[in-house]
Amino acid sequence: MQLEDYIELYQFMEQQITTGICAIDEQGQVVLYNNKMSDMTGVSKKEVERRIITELLDVDLGQQLLHQVITTKEPVLHQKQTFWNKKGEEITIISDYRPFTLSSGRVLGVQFARDITQQEFLMDQPLSRYGAPLTFEIITAVSKSMKQVIQQAKIAAIGRIPVMLVGESGTGKDMIAEGIHHELEEANERFITLLCRRNEETLIRQIEKYIAESKNYTFFAERIEFLSMPAQEKILSMLTEHADRGHVFIASIGTDPIDLIADGKLSKNLYYLFSNLTIHVPALRKRREDIMPFVNDYFERRRRNFGMRVQKLSPKVEQLFMTYDWPGNLKELEVLLDDISALLTNEEVVEMSMLPAYFKWKVKEQKDDDTQMDLFTFREKQDLRPLDEYMREVEEYYISHALALHNGNISQTAKTLGLHRQGLQYRLKRK
Repeated sequence: MQLEDYIELYQFMEQQITTGICAIDEQGQVVLYNNKMSDMTGVSKKEVERRIITELLDVDLGQQLLHQVITTKEPVLHQKQTFWNKKGEEITIISDYRPFTLSSGRVLGVQFARDITQQEFLMDQPLSRYGAPLTFEIITAVSKSMKQVIQQAKIAAIGRIPVMLVGESGTGKDMIAEGIHHELEEANERFITLLCRRNEETLIRQIEKYIAESKNYTFFAERIEFLSMPAQEKILSMLTEHADRGHVFIASIGTDPIDLIADGKLSKNLYYLFSNLTIHVPALRKRREDIMPFVNDYFERRRRNFGMRVQKLSPKVEQLFMTYDWPGNLKELEVLLDDISALLTNEEVVEMSMLPAYFKWKVKEQKDDDTQMDLFTFREKQDLRPLDEYMREVEEYYISHALALHNGNISQTAKTLGLHRQGLQYRLKRK
């Protein structure tokens, strides 16, 4: 082969390969940018011409690492990044950054990026927050309403019938769904969570792949009303086509299905599929008798799994927990307990002083007349605190409140706050 032939072959391979490639020189000038990288970033090849890397990618870590490998001449491997591309899509990639020295002595930084968005969008393993399969025996259910929910869910498992779970964010619909999966008399191969807030084309391709296999699966479509009507009808068509199989299909929605249908957010035909059994999972504020048993179960797992000594809440903290409305429901309670536990050492009782600042502020919003929770105002000299401590508490509250408004979605919260995802994650870890 002649040199021209090798060049043509290289150009073909470089553009057809399913790995994104971006190379820059010492000045940040983009010297190579293939089709796959363009697909992932949403930046066309024409836009790339004569522009530098900082003008193209909204990924601070990627920029830094490309320059780093040029400077150090040492590779940086297996870096995971999640970002919003120029098309407004959330993308997750794993990249290797390598230096490359030309015969002229110039050093380039080369990024090889693999798109793992699909794997991020479709989680095909059981939930593991308790370190064990989430059976109904593990789920804390003391209230009459939650006992009824579990009883209905067991009936669904016996009949292997489609189920619609209705409830606010954080009420534990995902736990009920996995409980159904583990309650099946004839076990299914996997419990597959379908995240309907994300790329629906990828989601539908994955359903098509799994539903046609010889194995049986349990599908849990989380917040199915976020899918477009055509996507919902497509899913209905697939389920109808494979109705004679042993698949179990569970879906969740955040509010009354009749209202969603009236608003054009839920397919009436798809809802009819679940009409035999709709289970309403009540908000935590409507079943307060489940709060302290959940807290006690949480602490028991902490003692067993991590050797912690924590036993209970102080009377004041317990009263606070029982009167707070828990807008984020069970998920909010669990995240709060995670934050508290991260600061515990040998303490056996959780006192008011151990509560995170953001939670105290949320309680203050709920009870404006509760002067004990008046964190960010002061009347006397002794109320003054160091400025960095004050600002840190304000930031914690602001970020936590923003996260709650975005249902815990870090990428959307970061975009709203004008931060990069990595910057927000750093602030959350620093709390």
